[in-house]
Amino acid sequence: MTGRYSDQDVEHYDRPRRRTRPRTKDRPTYDDAVDGVVVTVDRGRYTLLLDGHKVMAMKARPLGRKGVVVGDRVRVVGDTTGDDGSLARIVEVRERVTTLRRTADDDDPVERVIVSNAEQLVVVTALADPEPQPRLIDRALVAAYDAGMQPLLCLTKSDLADPETLLVTYRSLGVPWVVTQRGGDLAELRDRLHGKISVMVGSSGVGKSTLVNALVPTAYRDVGHVNAVTGRGRHTSTSAFMLELPDDSGWIIDTPGIRSFGLAHVQPERLIEAFPDLDEMTEDCPRGCTHGTDEPECGLDEAVESGTADPLRVESFRRLLAARSEPLY
Repeated sequence: MTGRYSDQDVEHYDRPRRRTRPRTKDRPTYDDAVDGVVVTVDRGRYTLLLDGHKVMAMKARPLGRKGVVVGDRVRVVGDTTGDDGSLARIVEVRERVTTLRRTADDDDPVERVIVSNAEQLVVVTALADPEPQPRLIDRALVAAYDAGMQPLLCLTKSDLADPETLLVTYRSLGVPWVVTQRGGDLAELRDRLHGKISVMVGSSGVGKSTLVNALVPTAYRDVGHVNAVTGRGRHTSTSAFMLELPDDSGWIIDTPGIRSFGLAHVQPERLIEAFPDLDEMTEDCPRGCTHGTDEPECGLDEAVESGTADPLRVESFRRLLAARSEPLY
């Protein structure tokens, strides 16, 4: 035999053992961690805003698969100077006040959090070029109600079409709206955004990035054009980005254009809760009632027949309810 051991030694047969430090149950307390806000996410790197300056960070291993999204309030350790080449670590994600979710498809069980801690969902839609998509608007409204966010309908390109054609559909829901056009006055929109954290969603080409550049002149968001053949816009925003409005008047989050808004995670009882006046009329509904059009003995039908409920409002609510299962295209 050659080597360190002979064939008579036990060590000859045993696999060499790794020499590691004993594990400890003690975990860091991160007493020196500082608070920050995630303003954008790019390929596993997070840009944070800490005390008025930006810091690049990565997620600490103890967070595991816990996702970190734009709008998250986090605690950070490490190099928080923001200097070139510096990298901090996110060690904790604070509890979220709101979470805007969607699924890729209606039968997709995996929820994707788009942004967190936003107070207002601004559904941006063009009145023409491209043509408005009421079903996509409905789905975005459902997501807003489910997340506990206040919706705002922003109609762009009013110089190309009459906004009343679309507004008549949503007036009975009580959804607030603003109407804009290229180069027009944005005072009403600024007033709606004042003091809030708002997230803008909409399909490509409707003018989200144009609005962001007008609201925040230093944003420099890329602006795309609508394909003349397909009538669809080209994706210009590739990731969500959180921007501060001038004069500390609020925050807006620009998101990439969407072509689908899966709602597999939304339950009917969550949606009806967003309409307190209708919710109280469903107290005597049979167990398991979804409050849809085909439900027998639904309290909403009885309320309409007795004149205690507005038929248009019930119809609008049921349209949103149906949007959960109807295909977008």
